[in-house]
Amino acid sequence: MIKPSLEGRRAFILENTRLQQPPHTPELTLHLADEVTPIWRMTEEALAEIGLPPPFWAFAWAGGQALARYILDHPGEVAGKRVIDFASGSGIVGIAAMKAGAGHVLATDIDPFCGAALSLNCAANGVSIDFTDQDLLDAPAPEADVILAGDICYEKPLAQKVMDWLAQAHVRGARVLIGDPGRSYFPRVGLEKLAEYRVPTTRELEDSEVKKTAVWTLPA
Repeated sequence: MIKPSLEGRRAFILENTRLQQPPHTPELTLHLADEVTPIWRMTEEALAEIGLPPPFWAFAWAGGQALARYILDHPGEVAGKRVIDFASGSGIVGIAAMKAGAGHVLATDIDPFCGAALSLNCAANGVSIDFTDQDLLDAPAPEADVILAGDICYEKPLAQKVMDWLAQAHVRGARVLIGDPGRSYFPRVGLEKLAEYRVPTTRELEDSEVKKTAVWTLPA
């Protein structure tokens, strides 16, 4: 079993992933797995818990890659600003924000494995990011200038809850940027498209080897 410590989770990640450059953000280096099913099963076995959600921290998903690419190409979006990387997964978006000159990044994800993955990936990229595994959706978003969210619309109830939370943060003054590859529950109405990319991926993760993926914002 995995030791319930940060060190134990880090050791598991190091043993079951390898350093890779995501195809759409080759400037970044992340500890990533090659296949979904084996590491998913190993995580369940190591934790002695069946029915865990997929290990989102172990892959660079299309929405996150697109959003990270946009931030790297448009550093003015985050330079010197307080940033929240919501549902951070591997931390690809938050790391891109730090590389682009963000003043401070808080990565948030309810999967505590993401904290371990983030710490390893930050070290690999020479940046520092704070992390919380608290569920932020039941309270107003913490004070931030920018909120970044990639691949957040996998499930209908959660997608609506997240979009409502982001809309509230937007009303309070935060700039909201969302990366999405056309998920079924992503609400395009009322959003402004900022950029569109063709993100290389694999059929292990998606339904095609290239996903048309966009970056959106909530208009002023």
